[in-house]
Amino acid sequence: MSPTVKILEPAGILDGIRGNQLRREISDIVADGVDILLIDLKEVKFVDSSGLGALVASMQTVRAANAQLFVCSVSDQVRMLFELTKLDRIFKLFADQDDFKRQILAQPENINSYIQ
Repeated sequence: MSPTVKILEPAGILDGIRGNQLRREISDIVADGVDILLIDLKEVKFVDSSGLGALVASMQTVRAANAQLFVCSVSDQVRMLFELTKLDRIFKLFADQDDFKRQILAQPENINSYIQ
């Protein structure tokens, strides 16, 4: 059985308003039974503390559902923020969607290690 994978691509500034929208969207996706969720941040130019909080809350929601959340295509600003807050140790980051697919989806043994 192959896992259910969903990719979200937020854009612009990930602040309190957009962060809350993202959290609600992720809650709905998790309720529908996703196994793996990838957040592609290639179009996100800036993340403030509220947006960062929304990402952390989303991670908790996804984990509580025994699913996995990954992040890709982070800008230099977002990568620096992740490193400063040590969130780069919590979120598994990929260069882009192709890197994610190559490392996770193309290798069944990797998928199985993330799906219980």
